[in-house]
Amino acid sequence: MKTYLEERLEWYDHNYRIGNSLITDKQFDQLEKNLLRIDPDCDYFTNKKSLPLPSLKKNSIDEFLEGLLPDTRLLIEPKIDGIAIALQYRDGTLEKSISRKGIDVTNKIAEIQDIPLKLPVSGILQIRGELFTPNRSPNFSQRIASGFVRAAAGSPEGISFCGFQIINGKLNQYETIQYLKKLGFNTPDIKSCNYTSQVQVFRKQWLDKKIFTEYPTDGIVVKINSRKLQLIREKSKIDYPHWQIAIKD
Repeated sequence: MKTYLEERLEWYDHNYRIGNSLITDKQFDQLEKNLLRIDPDCDYFTNKKSLPLPSLKKNSIDEFLEGLLPDTRLLIEPKIDGIAIALQYRDGTLEKSISRKGIDVTNKIAEIQDIPLKLPVSGILQIRGELFTPNRSPNFSQRIASGFVRAAAGSPEGISFCGFQIINGKLNQYETIQYLKKLGFNTPDIKSCNYTSQVQVFRKQWLDKKIFTEYPTDGIVVKINSRKLQLIREKSKIDYPHWQIAIKD
């Protein structure tokens, strides 16, 4: 039997898709976060065409670091500019692929060579990533990736997928990247820093084009590595997922 929260989310989601938004994106993301924490295997996440793909916060890095110990381990990843895609595997078989707008793009995504159609896993595995074109400008990458997904026909040549999050996972961020790599996914280059003061150092390196040059980037993403700290942030902050933040130039 569906919970009240799941029924409300489905109602809000339906109205949003017919152009009748009843609540803000921020409120909707918070409700999805609550349901994902309470019942990650409910029909809303496993049987519907929607998967949680909230936009990353782009607020002040100082606000993001507030409350963290100075030696909290953080990971720095490229903010790849393409289109966000969520993949869902059921017992190792790619079951569906959803864009941020909630459109089922499974047939198109199955054409991308570096997205495995089969994985050696059981149960449900939900992966978040970005469809993009390597070594091209951000605008070009976004245009080509979105054009491929929208078009009825078209070649996937030159388009790649980078996986960087397990939506329903329990691993820390570093372990998540290593696990995705083991499963055969392209994963982002990552930089680790053990002091919050080092974030601006990596930001400057990105601005100076010393790191992440193989990706079409419009910023960097700072992520808390510890899954325990991630969960604490998710429970104590209304913004989801508050354990990662995008920093643009």
